[in-house]
Amino acid sequence: MADKTFNVATRLPVVAEAMPEAVAVVEPLRKRRYRQVTFRQLDQDSDRIARGLRELGVVPGMRLVLLVRPGIDFVSLVFGLFKAGAVAVLIDPGMGRRNLIRCLGDVEPEGFVAVPIVHAVRTLLPGRFRKARLNVTVGRRWFWGGVTLDELRGGAWTGPEMAPTTAEDHAAIIFTSGSTGPPKGVLYSHANFDAQVEQIRDFYGIRPGEVDLPGFALFGLFSCAMGLTAVIPEMNPSRPARVDPAKIVRAINDRKVTQTFGSPAIWNRVGRYCQEHEIRLPTVRRVLSAGAPILADVVERMKACIDPCGEVHTPYGATEALPVASISGSEILGETAARTREGAGVCVGRKFSGIQWKVIHIVDGPIDSLEEAEELPGGQIGELIVHGQVVTRQYVTRIESNALGKIPGGKAVWHRMGDSGYLDDVGRFWFCGRVTHRVLTADGSMYPVCCEAIFNQHPDIYRSALVGVGPAGRQRPVILLEPTGGRMPHSRRAHGTLLAEIRQLGQSNLLTRQIDDFLLHPEFPVDVRHNAKISREKLAEWATAKIGGRKVTGTKSG
Repeated sequence: MADKTFNVATRLPVVAEAMPEAVAVVEPLRKRRYRQVTFRQLDQDSDRIARGLRELGVVPGMRLVLLVRPGIDFVSLVFGLFKAGAVAVLIDPGMGRRNLIRCLGDVEPEGFVAVPIVHAVRTLLPGRFRKARLNVTVGRRWFWGGVTLDELRGGAWTGPEMAPTTAEDHAAIIFTSGSTGPPKGVLYSHANFDAQVEQIRDFYGIRPGEVDLPGFALFGLFSCAMGLTAVIPEMNPSRPARVDPAKIVRAINDRKVTQTFGSPAIWNRVGRYCQEHEIRLPTVRRVLSAGAPILADVVERMKACIDPCGEVHTPYGATEALPVASISGSEILGETAARTREGAGVCVGRKFSGIQWKVIHIVDGPIDSLEEAEELPGGQIGELIVHGQVVTRQYVTRIESNALGKIPGGKAVWHRMGDSGYLDDVGRFWFCGRVTHRVLTADGSMYPVCCEAIFNQHPDIYRSALVGVGPAGRQRPVILLEPTGGRMPHSRRAHGTLLAEIRQLGQSNLLTRQIDDFLLHPEFPVDVRHNAKISREKLAEWATAKIGGRKVTGTKSG
């Protein structure tokens, strides 16, 4: 492999040669107008960017932060960085300024390819980014040096560009969302990306010529690598739960989208909008939902508005390992949702062909080798670990996380998903919650996803969260409840009635019978990337402040 170029960006010129005039990327403008480029134009533009980077002094392995808005320039820049052999540092600006600056400082970038406001902050913090000497402004350059993207592109196309990278060479550093701890920089190789493209394409039967609407910017790269048209949605990628569903629906129908990917928070809003306005999305044959478990009623609403032969799929994975498994909406509605409501956990489906997995005994600390990991039989709850080409091997920031998140196994590295669950008798994984979110009571462990499903059945409850108050091993289980929009009780009587009904639900199931404490919360904090993962750590702090060290009996409210 060392004497042959291996780069995920080599997929683009192959597509451009096969379908040069097909539309590669569509970017929304105002008043239902769009800007678009063909695959030939995208390929040649990314060549010009790669050439400009090389002439600027970029060499393979150099880390460059990419912070631009989703659109044609973003996709072209990612391919250009890969072609130049640079390591693209990709981070979600929605994580907040303090986290953003700390994460970027930790990665020690050698340059920034970014919009003007990012360069302004970089310039005002010279001590934080001492190595950042090769900088490109996407837009108007103000008072700092470096070149603009237009200058970097130069003149006419002069031929293909491709750095002599290998499969194991570094391609990108992508930060975790920070929903279960500080964001960590995950190192991706070209082999990781290439395997992701193949696994996703083959599993779902994706074919060139389809039209995709990716609700997560990096998936626009995958779309183009597969020969799909990427229609960039008009939305704030850091606020998917606030998306305007009318704009998503309009883009899907205007551009005849056949596939779309996004957070469950997006499909919750789009599905409700289509149901309320009796709107159909007849061209959509494939909806992919990822980032957190999707509720059965969201699946049902989305299936009702797309092509009758279409399907909703929920791929499962993590920033460090994606994709791992998948389940169809038909399987959820036809079988697993009923078991989920009984407390069985959420079934995430069967593994992809390139994945090996095991469920091991939960250990709160490092596991030094695969031999030390105790594999559990089917049906027993433990922690899921995975291995395969799509699985990344290391963190390059917060490197202490490598000892906690990785298990050496000979030449292989296994990733600890940090998820509790079990394998059923047909090889499906059932997710029971994050390992760190289990509640450790005097009577044993309680798993949040299993318990929360019991209370989520109440028609006035949008979602619930199990947290523990007190020291591990003697924690009090507390259920926090977020009422459906507009259904927060305002009178003492209504408040008491709701909590009495919730308590009755809890008493109806052995999993939740020991829970005595219930708190209402106006709106759960969620992760910045998908707006769907509940921040149970923050809720636990809130519940502790409400309950304190008192022994509490009966139902309480927040």
